[in-house]
Amino acid sequence: MPKQFDLLIFDWDGTLMDSAGVIVDSIQRACEDIGHPVPSERASRQIIGLGLVQALQTLLPDLPEDDYPKLVERYRHYYLGRDAHIPLFEGVASGIRQLHAEGFTLAVATGKSHLGLSRALEASGLGPWFAATRCADQTHSKPHPAMVLELIDELAADPQRTLVIGDTSHDLLMASNAGVASLGVTYGAHEAGDLQPHAPLALMNSFAEVHAWLDVNA
Repeated sequence: MPKQFDLLIFDWDGTLMDSAGVIVDSIQRACEDIGHPVPSERASRQIIGLGLVQALQTLLPDLPEDDYPKLVERYRHYYLGRDAHIPLFEGVASGIRQLHAEGFTLAVATGKSHLGLSRALEASGLGPWFAATRCADQTHSKPHPAMVLELIDELAADPQRTLVIGDTSHDLLMASNAGVASLGVTYGAHEAGDLQPHAPLALMNSFAEVHAWLDVNA
């Protein structure tokens, strides 16, 4: 089958790195610290993928404005204390290297900060395989299409030959808003029912399935 895609844009948290549980726990602990009712796990998972401040404002819209900086500080306290030890999903380390070797251009579009992604790329050893990245503190946060459009422009890619791969509805909606195809993964933050309405080409249940699908279809 002729190759369909040249540029693969991966989300990070919940797609390549198994961090959704740590993110949820950090949100819940931060809420406890400032005396705010603790949100449910599902509610906390729904905002994963957005930039941090936008995510917390979406999750806790009634929180007094002056409390958001305190909440962000407590979240970072818990998350950054553990982020260097969060594992990649099984098969990601070898799979990313193989996709690069197969000639795909690889990029990351993430709700993480640039500093946070830099830490994750260094700790995971994946940095050398990605040609470009975009983070929530560098441009508009998901689901705005800016991350995808800026990566396409920087890498001189064809939108029709670009594929976004992510675990949240924010990822897939970003892809749709940018006019590019998407692939959803169900092993991260959002469930299949959250992803299907955004018309991904397919839903994958593991990174091994992602890699196999790309080998056959991409």
